[in-house]
Amino acid sequence: MRIVILGAGLAGITSAWECLRDGHEVTVLDRAQAPADFTSRANAGLIAPGHAFAWASPSVPRIMLRSLWRNDQAIRYRPSVNPRQWRWLAQFLGQCTADNARTNTLRKTRLCQYSQSRLHSVAQETGFHYDRNTGGLIYFYRSSQSFEAAAVKSEILSSAGIKIEALDREQVIARDPGLADARDEIAGALFVPTDESGDARAFTDALATRCTERGAAIHMQTEITGFSKTQDRISAVTTSRGEIEGDLFVLALGVFSPVLSRQLGFSLPIYPVKGYSVTLPADNAHLLPRYGGVDEDNLLAYCPMGNRLRITATAEIGSYSTRHQPSDFRVMLAKTRDLMPKAANFDKPDYWAGLRPMTPTGLPLIGGTRWSNLWLNTGHGHMGWTMSCGSARILADLIAGQLPEIPLDGMDPASTRKH
Repeated sequence: MRIVILGAGLAGITSAWECLRDGHEVTVLDRAQAPADFTSRANAGLIAPGHAFAWASPSVPRIMLRSLWRNDQAIRYRPSVNPRQWRWLAQFLGQCTADNARTNTLRKTRLCQYSQSRLHSVAQETGFHYDRNTGGLIYFYRSSQSFEAAAVKSEILSSAGIKIEALDREQVIARDPGLADARDEIAGALFVPTDESGDARAFTDALATRCTERGAAIHMQTEITGFSKTQDRISAVTTSRGEIEGDLFVLALGVFSPVLSRQLGFSLPIYPVKGYSVTLPADNAHLLPRYGGVDEDNLLAYCPMGNRLRITATAEIGSYSTRHQPSDFRVMLAKTRDLMPKAANFDKPDYWAGLRPMTPTGLPLIGGTRWSNLWLNTGHGHMGWTMSCGSARILADLIAGQLPEIPLDGMDPASTRKH
């Protein structure tokens, strides 16, 4: 079967790989210059089933409200005149109950665990390098109150089979000497030994190369403008290269998926949530942390990547703009420098901002649509790196008419099938 995948990010390229493995002819289209050049260009790098908590929770509305006059909140709300933001926000706030947060967290955890196992399979099959770092991730807390609250909250993940170890201050430093300068700032930590990290962009780029070696056609710098349709089927996608025909089409365009879905008569509950990252160079004179992790009280993620340190922070619900300036990174850099001043060269920051394709639940949409040959694999939000390989295998199984290995609760796009 000829499968045309719209999007060459993590979701699109992993989908291409799984479809190729199943014997299909695959074409991938994207307007960017290179695979994973948008949302995953410089993301956090954490592969973290042990951090699969739903963003929509009872505490979030207060945080968003404070963000209207305070710029130091981990989740920031920037009101827009775009009615799509208001509709999405209403759905997101509707998920901010204790029951919904627990349900969504358990569903995310299940997908993340499955996806991590699929990532291991892909990594073994391909054998390429992407600055993979195994052995766990550290989630530390600056106050005893937040540490104790986290221990209770983490029982949700433990019930799903995630192994979590509680560490005191000295145990944290013993586990990762790179945090020694933060000793006085750490009250305790949760350590998840099965979590890991890696460079998502390097992974995607290398996997794209493997796809082309298997016969896939990957067309970058190709603008997707619309569709040619016959009754309930799509016959071709119209692009800046002309029409490209296929038997089946996969929409995996992240934050831009709703733009094309509206042309086909249905809406998708996906809205961009902006994140900021800084990548710092490091050499033998620096003391990189051994593991990646999160400063939980500031929702500041850090990740060693070979001879680099990646820092990410902030979830900003605003617009489709990726514009940024050095002042946007001042707080996160200062906090990181206080924690690990010897970790990297703070005088040579590489700034970046990207848009996460968030659904109100935090779960992606995977499956068919009202168009008989259009499928979705989109809306992976802040955990696209963790969820990508599993989501792609689920998609491939559905296309093959096979039952996926995990339930699709919360991920079925059937609710979007409306005119």
